Amino acid sequence: MTTADIIRQERSAVVKVKAAEAGFDFCGISKAEFLEKEAPRLENWLNQNRHGAMGYMANHFDKRLDPTRLVDGAKSVISVLLNYYPEEKLAEGADDLKISKYAYGTDYHYVLKEKLAQLLILIQEEIGEVSGRIFVDSAPVMDKVWAARSGLGWVGKHSNLLNRDMGSFFFIGEIICDLDLEPDREIQDYCGTCTRCVDACPTDAIAEPYVVDGSKCISYFTIELKEAIPEEVKGKFNNWIFGCDICQDVCPWNRFATPHKTNAFSLSEQLAGFTKSDWEEITEEVFREVFRKSPVKRSKYQGLKRNIDFVKPV
Repeated sequence: MTTADIIRQERSAVVKVKAAEAGFDFCGISKAEFLEKEAPRLENWLNQNRHGAMGYMANHFDKRLDPTRLVDGAKSVISVLLNYYPEEKLAEGADDLKISKYAYGTDYHYVLKEKLAQLLILIQEEIGEVSGRIFVDSAPVMDKVWAARSGLGWVGKHSNLLNRDMGSFFFIGEIICDLDLEPDREIQDYCGTCTRCVDACPTDAIAEPYVVDGSKCISYFTIELKEAIPEEVKGKFNNWIFGCDICQDVCPWNRFATPHKTNAFSLSEQLAGFTKSDWEEITEEVFREVFRKSPVKRSKYQGLKRNIDFVKPV
């Protein structure tokens, strides 16, 4: 083993210690390089129009596959996971209106960016000058692919990253930097013959195992789609009005999910008491107040009202 190898390993160990200090649940490292295997998969997915109205998915194709085009001199991708599985949940009975668990609290973009900025400072204080950029689902970065390459889990049949210790209810963030680090090894796929996520999806969005047709996903219809929701999916939403957790809820690996420790992700008092009539009678003023810092504000008031009206029985 060379001196350079030892330095890389020591620096990688420091990064992981500092990631824990910053409050992340897991941290892994991969080499910043072109994603050769992903290129044809992404191209085929786009050519089949599985991104629907999400035109931004087709933008910056080269940058999406090559981190060195995003950060000059990039050598490593540091991936982190932050649990958001709630201790207190909204009612999810047959008649209750439902939102995805990731939207219970403060918008994760703010929380993760702050923690990643703190992590970068901690690394710089320990190692010295490090040039890098922070990414939280806001740039053409294939976060699940990088997390899988860094050994944090594998991409399951529902296309979410799965971690053997805590399932899939977590956020992913990255620091792409010029620090030469020792990369972690990928782990194997542990989905086996299970097809619960495929079988449970009410809109058949999982076109085939490991391939999700984004244009058929309930999350797409309730968040990304700005037009009218197609009538052919009427009655298939199971009362989801913002996002959907079905494929994660049925996944056996999520039996290992434990409540998060991030106060910002906790269910707000206002939202905790919401009833079906509160949703159906929500005013724009209440929407702005309750969802001021929430991911739900992405749908905007009119979008949320559209979703609520769409799931009403005929």
